[in-house]
Formats: sequence, structure tokens, C-alpha cells
Amino acid sequence: MTIYEFKVKQTDDEMKSLRDYEGKVLLIVNTATGCGFTPQYEGLQNLYDEHHAAGFDILDFPCNQFGNQAPGSNEEITEFCQLTYHTTFQTFAKIKVNGPEADPLYKYLKQAQGGLLGKTIKWNFTKFLVNREGEVVKRYASTVKPEEIEADIIEELNR
Repeated sequence: MTIYEFKVKQTDDEMKSLRDYEGKVLLIVNTATGCGFTPQYEGLQNLYDEHHAAGFDILDFPCNQFGNQAPGSNEEITEFCQLTYHTTFQTFAKIKVNGPEADPLYKYLKQAQGGLLGKTIKWNFTKFLVNREGEVVKRYASTVKPEEIEADIIEELNR
């Protein structure tokens, strides 16, 4: 199984197949607009700007499960990100990443990269690196800044 088997909800409630990202290196991130890690949006956008042309994309999934730090509507969250951090990568509809209502994509991501970090998402801005074949290759904690994973992204892009 790969991430290409999943469909995710866009901010307009339409479903998007992750097969649309086949052949790209992806960074999948659960985010929040009112979190201490929210400034990581700037680093994410820098990675996107630097590597998008080489086949890199970021999938942004706002999540309100941690301290009510993403309370706005899908439209409000997208607008905040675009106006405050000038994001141009896709922001999807708000999801749950833990518990019985967790999005199926996140159930898969956690299963694929549970390891020492456990099977739950600890906080906002947990990141998953996905290779061009749709396989989850690495998981990063919230405290890992986007610029700290650039070498891993470049390595996957060069494979």
C-alpha cells in the first residue's frame, strides 16, 4: 500500500486523490494557526519555493486536536496562511490525526512510521516525508524545523 490509495478532503469539501501527486516527493504536515510552531510555515514555504520545480510538494492538513490551536474555518485557516506566511502549497480541510475519527491517511502514516515516536501524533507540525513511490520514509517531530530536513528532501529528489 502507498499514500496514492487515499483521497483527502479539500477546503471546498471536494475529494482529491493523492494519486495526483504520484512521482513527487511529499512532505505531509498537520498544522495549526495558533501554535508555538506556527512560524514553521515560513520554513515550509521556503522549502516549497526551493524544491517544487524539482518535484517536491507539501500537503498541509490543519488539525484542531491539540489545544484548540486551529479553531477557524477551512477558509479562514487558508487565508491566514496565505496572508501571513505567503503559502502557495495546498492547504486541505481540517482533519483529526488521532483517535477513532482520525483521517485514514493519518492512520496509515502513523502505522508506516510509528517506531520510537509511537503510533500517535504528539502535536502540531509533525512531518512525514514520502518518496516518489508513495512510501513513507521518515517522520519528524514538531520540534524539527523545516530547514533541518532539507537534506533528506534533496536526497529523495535525487533518487
